[in-house]
Order: sequence, then structure tokens, then C-alpha cells
Amino acid sequence: MSVLKAGDTIAGHSGTAYATIGGQTVEMFYVKNLRATAKKNKADIKTLGSRNVQKKAAGWEGTGSMTLYYVTSRFREMMRDYIKTGVDTYFDIQVTNDDPASAVGKQIVTLIGVNLDEVVMAALDAESDALDEEIPFTFHDVNIGEPFKDIQGLG
Repeated sequence: MSVLKAGDTIAGHSGTAYATIGGQTVEMFYVKNLRATAKKNKADIKTLGSRNVQKKAAGWEGTGSMTLYYVTSRFREMMRDYIKTGVDTYFDIQVTNDDPASAVGKQIVTLIGVNLDEVVMAALDAESDALDEEIPFTFHDVNIGEPFKDIQGLG
């Protein structure tokens, strides 16, 4: 029986994120957390001879959110540009998980066509030691450039 070693889990702080916006690649060192999810959209399928409603995959959607330290105006500027001109910005985010203590190695995932849903335009908080902001987003494609190593047999 295989058992996952605690040391092979991935530390959440061991990684990087880069955004490619308008051909410029920027390290997103101000990210506190980022989570992106691909969700299947399913259609109800009713068939003769069955009372059961079956499900069939009928597409997917990519959504996510990131919490950032409030230290960059880049996303506010992108939202302002959309407000003023109606021209929206789509960009890519590459996330690398790389915990050197883990035998599974690193994983590189690129979210393609990221589009911000809402952005905090201004913030103050007298009780906060460090301002942050949560930004929800969507994406329309994903690439796994480098997967984790298969942990079967690492034990």
C-alpha cells in the first residue's frame, strides 16, 4: 500500500506567478493566493425507459480569484481603460508550484485569456496592517506545460 509522505505535499508559498499583459511579462510577487477552477457545464439528458435524468458534459468554464497585496495599480488601470474606452484586456497567468522539499517536482500551469470581473478602485482601512484586494476572474483556456511527477512508487 502506498502512503503519501508529508514531505511530498506542496508548500503553498513555494512558487511563482507571472502575468503576460500586452506582450510584457510581469512577476506577480504581490499575490497572496490564487485559485483557478475549470468546471464542466452539464446538460440534462432524459431518455425513454428511465426516470433518471442523466448528465452530459456540454462545455466548460474557467473561473478563479486572486488575493493581492494592495501595492500595484496595474489592474485598476486596466479597469479604468475599459471604463473609459470599452476596450477590455485579456492576458495570461503562468503559475509554477515548485517545492524543493517535495519529490513530485514542479508543475507549471498557464491560464490563457484571463479577464478580470471586478477590481477594487480605491481602499482604506484604519485597522489593517497591510491592505489587500480580492480580484475574481475568468479564463478561456489552460495549458499544463509541466505536470507533477507521478507519486506512485515514490514511497
